[in-house]
Amino acid sequence: MTEVIQNWAELKAFALALALPKITLATPWGHEALKAFGKMWCYWSYYEDAAVFKASRDEREMLMAAEPATFFLHPHYAPHNLVLVRAGRIDRAWARARLIQQWRDAAPKRFLKDWDAR
Repeated sequence: MTEVIQNWAELKAFALALALPKITLATPWGHEALKAFGKMWCYWSYYEDAAVFKASRDEREMLMAAEPATFFLHPHYAPHNLVLVRAGRIDRAWARARLIQQWRDAAPKRFLKDWDAR
């Protein structure tokens, strides 16, 4: 297993290997994506060779300032709370933590209460 994720196939396999419930494969706008609880969860940019992750605008600015070779923004995503991570620079530990948090953010509170109780 490499230390960084290189492409959509690797990111998709990595995300699915987390074995989180309520994840489905979808093809919005004709491109593959993974959804959590029916919400966009894990996908590859249609405009750049990069993964798209949720991030507040403040966090996005901080990430881009700290690591501009890794984190960036395409104008299409500017109005949204998203940040792009360049192919071949996606740290697995960072992606794991981010995907789990995004999954938790998408989950209904009642589901999380039951999930966490297990």
